[in-house]
Amino acid sequence: MKLDRRTFLGTATAATAAMSAPMAFSAGHGKPNVVVVGGGAGGATAARYIAKDSAGEINVTLIEPSRAYYTCFFSNLYIGGFRNIDDLGHTYGTLASTGVNVLHDWAIGVDRDAKTVSLAGGGSVPYDKLILSPGIDFIDGAVAGWDMSAQNAMPHAYKAGSQTELLKSQIMAMPAGGTFAMVAPPNPYRCPPGPYERVSMVAHLLKANNPTAKIIVADPKEKFSKMALFQEGWANHYAGMIDWIGSDFGGGEVSVDPSAMTLTIDGEVTKVDVCNVIPAMKAGQIAHSAGVTDGNWAPVNAADMSSKADADIYVLGDSSQQGDMPKSGFSANSQAKVCANAVRGALTGSKVFPAKFSNTCWSLIDTDNGVKVGATYEATEDKIAKVDGFISQTGESAEIRKATYEESEGWYAGITADMFG
Repeated sequence: MKLDRRTFLGTATAATAAMSAPMAFSAGHGKPNVVVVGGGAGGATAARYIAKDSAGEINVTLIEPSRAYYTCFFSNLYIGGFRNIDDLGHTYGTLASTGVNVLHDWAIGVDRDAKTVSLAGGGSVPYDKLILSPGIDFIDGAVAGWDMSAQNAMPHAYKAGSQTELLKSQIMAMPAGGTFAMVAPPNPYRCPPGPYERVSMVAHLLKANNPTAKIIVADPKEKFSKMALFQEGWANHYAGMIDWIGSDFGGGEVSVDPSAMTLTIDGEVTKVDVCNVIPAMKAGQIAHSAGVTDGNWAPVNAADMSSKADADIYVLGDSSQQGDMPKSGFSANSQAKVCANAVRGALTGSKVFPAKFSNTCWSLIDTDNGVKVGATYEATEDKIAKVDGFISQTGESAEIRKATYEESEGWYAGITADMFG
């Protein structure tokens, strides 16, 4: 099915039209307060839908430190030269005009007994229901020799914006015949095809500007998302440029030296010109501070994305441990709509519909050469469970690949409108 902005938004509208008649909150109380932490694909969507569908019956506050949100999805296309950085940036003015109280501050703590969120700027915000959608943070020591103090020398660029711009500028400054290296992350992590789309986009950029350059990928995994599709694309478009080193050949035995700009793989030291280190990931820090994580991630109930540690806290997107869905922008957006419906129902008595989820991840390999993978999901007692799925096939025609890329462009326009209004 071809997905464009109109069909994406039309589906969302149809799914929520029946939710628009909330009951009044119980007598003797003021309006209930919903606080959302994190203004990305999960948080912005949840805030907008709760404010819109409750028709003023719920006070919605969104806490997000950045005044402009840069989408991690599609940021690789900026690296490849298919997007401008401004195309990725989105502000919160329209969201605020629809009734969401947007606070540009850091949420630094959660008092679950008092039901308040404390802010870096001072003070706190009370909640009846709290939605956490803080994205990812990195695990300290995941890559030997690298920590956050090295992110300027060896960018991660897995939180979009200045890091993405830095990485592209470093690639463009590479000497002729230089070496770009990537340290890929272990599972689970944000956007499973993301590192390999990035490799493709770096190769596209280098092929046009530095065709004798080389790319090394050190990967702790034996296989990765859309592996056959990417490797086919690399062979067809970037032959001889990309050396992927998986776990069987020492790809997981890696260290870096940012000051010397070296990468060591299974004891072999290589001098590199650019090194993109994507460390192992965990839930955003506020989820840990709130005490709703178990290990690196926050377990949730599939029916409504509520935390298994606290029924009044919900965790969306990358930070959640929910079952079969990948950590992606589409997943977070889909989970946010289920959560918004459940939260509104709990606070106003409006109808709550059975949870259904969907996801598609598109990737660009070369000009007009798009591939995708996706699935639909349902809530079970144990987890969000995959119902069925699809994936692009190797050997597809140029027409199919171009249509897939155009579909992804329509989706991007649709999801950002769905997030920010």
